[in-house]
Amino acid sequence: MPELVVTALLAPSRLTLKLLRAFMWSLVFSAALVAAAVYGCIALTHVMCRPRRGFCGRPRHNPPVCLSDPTLGEHCFLILRSSGLRLHYVSAGRGKGPLMLFLHGFPENWFSWRYQLQEFQSRFHVVAVDLRGYGSSDAPKDVDCYTMDLLMADIQDVILGLGYSKCILVAHDWGALLAWNFSIYYPSLVERMVVVSAPPMSVYQDYSLHHIGQFFRSNYMFLFQLPWLPEKLLSMSDFQILKTTLTHRKRGIPQLTPSELEAFLYDFSQPGGLTGPLNYYRNIFRTFGQAIQSAEVVTLPGKIQGAWIQSLVRKLDPS
Repeated sequence: MPELVVTALLAPSRLTLKLLRAFMWSLVFSAALVAAAVYGCIALTHVMCRPRRGFCGRPRHNPPVCLSDPTLGEHCFLILRSSGLRLHYVSAGRGKGPLMLFLHGFPENWFSWRYQLQEFQSRFHVVAVDLRGYGSSDAPKDVDCYTMDLLMADIQDVILGLGYSKCILVAHDWGALLAWNFSIYYPSLVERMVVVSAPPMSVYQDYSLHHIGQFFRSNYMFLFQLPWLPEKLLSMSDFQILKTTLTHRKRGIPQLTPSELEAFLYDFSQPGGLTGPLNYYRNIFRTFGQAIQSAEVVTLPGKIQGAWIQSLVRKLDPS
């Protein structure tokens, strides 16, 4: 069939897709403006309640002592083969068993896995990374540097760069979204997987389309689509919105000490420390509408509380 005829036949479909995409982005940015107004009021309220903190986050010049706790492991860096970026990770138990790789979420870092690093280092080589854009890892400024394909390539480079052919992948929140996709596209590199508090992206999207309330609960995702403003709002009143998120009685981290809270805030308080993590969200609608896919990897869903640690030990190491 002549190319001109094919182009003419496809033209209506291409136009329809462009119109649907334009309509979707108009809805996204409309929701982003509404979310910005809401979070702007919240941030201003924090400033008025704590005027001494001012409108900016206080820069932390020295990391808290808990970040250098030697019982958690050794701090190392790995140059990623695919991108050339330098990734920071904490490692313990090398030579004591298979690789157990931990991927954190937002607003967190490798320190989220401090208890797991201590618990499993006697029988696994445990590695908790700072994902690209976080902590001491390299943080490209361009939003296009945080696509799902590039982030999955980072995980592949970590596993192979550490000298392994597969791993036990343990992930939470954004790390879990990466882990789900990674187990689908790189199943040979994942022996088993433990996912905490996050469904596959396709399942989340399908659920959100059928339960409009989920969009309201995820309103921060719309805010994060905007440039520079989310960074400003999150840092106001010395990062009070992040503090509230991390210490929330129901949705935060249980029994978080002031020093541990500073372990998370330290990296975000550095110049540009919030931009990399927020760029993950700025890519999230680029894959909206993807088909639901199944993972072939043995997977254990879980929650980080109570007996979850011991349950995980038994399931991963029945002996």
